[in-house]
Formats: sequence, C-alpha cells, structure tokens
Amino acid sequence: MSAFSVTHRRILSLWLPRLPTDRIKRQLARNGAPANLQASIVVAKQSNALQISALDDAAAKLGLEPGLPLANARAVCPDIQVFDADPVADTQVLTDIADWCDRFTPLVALDLPHGLFLDITGCAHLFGGEAALMEQLCASLSRQGFIVSAAIAGTSTCARTLSRYAHGRIVAAGEEAKAVTPLPLFTLGADEALIRGLRRAGLKTIGDVASRSRPEITARFGAEFTTLLEQALGQSDAPISPRKPLPDYIVEQRFAEPIATDGVITLTLAKLARTLIDAMDRQGKGARRLEAAFFRTDGAVRVITAETGLPVTKGEVIDRLFRERLDAIADPLDPGFGFDMIRLSASRTEIVVQQQRDLDANVHANDELADLIDRIAARIGSRRVLVYLPVESHIPERAMLGVPAQHHLAAAMQAAWPAREDEPPLRPLRLFEQPELIDVPLAEFPDKPPKKFTWRRVSHNVIHVEGPERVSMEWWRSEAKPTRDYFRVEDEAGQRFWLFRDGLYGEIRDVDDQAVSPQWFVHGLFA
Repeated sequence: MSAFSVTHRRILSLWLPRLPTDRIKRQLARNGAPANLQASIVVAKQSNALQISALDDAAAKLGLEPGLPLANARAVCPDIQVFDADPVADTQVLTDIADWCDRFTPLVALDLPHGLFLDITGCAHLFGGEAALMEQLCASLSRQGFIVSAAIAGTSTCARTLSRYAHGRIVAAGEEAKAVTPLPLFTLGADEALIRGLRRAGLKTIGDVASRSRPEITARFGAEFTTLLEQALGQSDAPISPRKPLPDYIVEQRFAEPIATDGVITLTLAKLARTLIDAMDRQGKGARRLEAAFFRTDGAVRVITAETGLPVTKGEVIDRLFRERLDAIADPLDPGFGFDMIRLSASRTEIVVQQQRDLDANVHANDELADLIDRIAARIGSRRVLVYLPVESHIPERAMLGVPAQHHLAAAMQAAWPAREDEPPLRPLRLFEQPELIDVPLAEFPDKPPKKFTWRRVSHNVIHVEGPERVSMEWWRSEAKPTRDYFRVEDEAGQRFWLFRDGLYGEIRDVDDQAVSPQWFVHGLFA
C-alpha cells in the first residue's frame, strides 16, 4: 500500500511508567530467578547523593517516590531491593517495544524516557477501531510484563497528557480542550519548578491556566510553556518524528495461529513478493531496497534487508534474494513460539526505465551481472562486493576508490582508466591494503635499491632492479609524509616485488633531530 493523506490526525500515546523496574524483573525472570514480590527501586546519583529514579508499584504503595534519597527509602523499608539505573538499557528496551509497535503503524516515534507516539491515522479500522487497537496493544504489552497506560487524541501533546493521568481515554477530534481542562498541571510534563510556580499562583488544573490570557501566561512562564499548553488543548500541533521513514510500499500477512516452519515462512515471503511487485508495477516502479520484518508472539522483531543494483520488477528475484539472505545470516531466524505477522516493504524504489532487450545483448549481460552481484551481496554483505573507480591522485593507494558494486556498477563500467602503454606494467595491478615492513640489512645511498631484504621471515636476494620512481606526498594535506622512492625488483626465484623507501636519506630525524635511516616496505607483487 502507498502513503495516504487525511484531514485529521490521530495519535496514540503509550506510557510505560515502570519501565526500568519492569525491564529488570523481565531480565531476572529470563535468568531463571524466582518471582519476588518484594518492593524494588532503581537509584541514580544526583546532586552527589543516591536518589530514587524509578520504582515499582509495591514501592509506590509504601509512599516512596522518585527523587527521594536512598537512605530515606531504606528507613521506610530496610529490606527493599535496590538496583542501579541503566538509561541505555531502558532506551534499548523502549526501542525494542517501538519495533514491535510497527505491527500497528509504521509511524512510531520515541517519547523519551518512557513513552512512545503512534500515528494511527487511517489504520485503526484494520484492528476493529481505535478502542480495539489500543486494547490489543496494551494487553500484549501487559502479557510481556510491562505496566502501560495509553490514550488517543488529535495531537501528540494532548494524548501524552491524558495517558499520564488515566488509561484508556479516547478523545474525539475537536474535543481536546474539554478533555484536558480538568487534569492536574503535572500531566503536561513541564518543568517541576514551573509547575510549583503555577501552583503558588493558585493555578492547579490545566483549565485554570487556559482561562488566563495567553500574553499573561507567556510573560510570566515563557513562550515554550504557552506552546505546550496550546498543543494540549488542541489549538496547535507538534508533529512527531518517526524513527524510520515511511516505506514506499508495504505488504503484510497476519496469522491467526503463529507459524514457525521454514517452508511456511519462505512461501509467505514469495506470496508477499508477488503482491509487492504487482503494487509497484501499477505505478511503473521497481524496488532498490527491500526489508522483511518478522514479528514474534513474544514481542521480538527480526528484520532482514536486501539491496539491489537495478530496480527489481520480478517477484521471483525478491524471493531468491531473501532465500540467500536467510541462508547466509550468522544468527539463524529463531521463530521462538512462532511469528504472528510477516511484513515485506520496499523502502526505496525507482521508476523503471524500459530498454530494448530482445536485440541488445549488452542489456542482458548487464542484467545478469547485476543479478549476480545482488546475490553475492545478499550472502556476504554489499560492502564486501566492490568495484574500483579512478581518482585523480599520484599517490598509489589513493589513485583508486573502492565502492559498493551494487550502487556504482554503471559508473565503474564507464570509468576512464589511464591507458597502459608500458609492458611490463610499472605498478602492480593490486596493492596490499597496508604496505608491509621489510628488513633491509644493506642498501646503497642516496637513492639505490637494496641488495637483499627479508619479508615474512623469508630472505630474498635481489637480481634485477628497475627504478626509482619518486613519489612526493601531497603537500596540501595536513599530515606530513616523507618522499617515497619505488623500485621494481626481482629475486633469484623470479618473484617480482614493488618496494619503496619511506623517506630520503637525511630526511627522517628522531626526537633529538638526529638523522636516522628510512624504513623499507613492500607495497605489492607483480603477477
């Protein structure tokens, strides 16, 4: 399906108030720890003291709250369980939940530290309406061990405000102001000091503040708070920032009973590939980047991507690419208790340019080469399949640039390399990734080659020499590099090496400004 536009947006705000403690309890359960109903808190160092940053329901019932020093918490409950805060782990869990929420809408945004925004505009009917969607989402997360609160409204700030006070509120379009006016001010999520200032002024609810004139509120509490208030009242809106761009095309298959066998998974992908190709073909497009997402029943999501050098217009090509990817991944596609949904999307597409293929053999050859590169890249990764482009530089290792073949095949086939008129070649066709140091016991100076050298523990006696080829480093670069003298040498066994002296005699100096002998390297081998 493709993107759509509607008049009114609908935003679902999801809040996980106990995320840190829920994460810790889930981890302990996975490690086989017995269930513990003891009150738990998470502490972090603030103002040179350990303070509560998160707590569970049992600790809240004891009267504890965030910001309370750890010493006070132990005074209330000496046996309370204490864990160190880990914001990075909390964010990772929240991101994993956001991945799982992609099953409801591809437009999911983080609302740090413990919330999410879901743009459910135009897709709630797929789940039986907004109430059914919210109930299904929250029930699934509750089964996974999370305490959740959710609300739906026309603006993200209004939905967020409602979710912080009461779970399950659904506000019709245009009713945002009526819904939030009775709520206490803390639900806005404004700064604590600002909320205290409003309370001292006798303003306890959002309606109390909304009844005052905007210039008065702005003059006393700042324009940022006024903007936040208007967004909560539905008088303005703050767009959410989805974590991922909306794919150009999406097709998916949901299962009443989870699937786990490889055969069913591959057949489902093949069916989705044909559906995706049909949708793109109607608009004359082909896929350049494909993404298959597998949603497990326990909330885990596995995503596999495949890129192509040319726009794909055949379902069997997509099927073959993902078969290659599934066979090549180091971590097998673990279905756990099964997948209840598989989604295939084209995140990057291009208009297909029609070419004469019946009479032009080059077109067929190019297609076959591109298909081969795609299949190899699917197995070992696109960054490992390279083509080389010429670069205007006299430095040997900078005279070419390795780029992914999938994206630069056409440029590589049209690249103009310097014509080679010398025979044999002056330089090796392939160089070492890094020049390798060799031991040269004796070499005549100032610009003579070595008589003998040792490389990789093997000694070589030099029989024939050609050179030197002097290469000065690029003076406009910041790093200062010495001049190189390259030699083509041949040993008694007929092996030919490309050696260079890294610096001229007298050019290299130590920390005491004393001249030292330059080092020698082998940079490549001649065939």
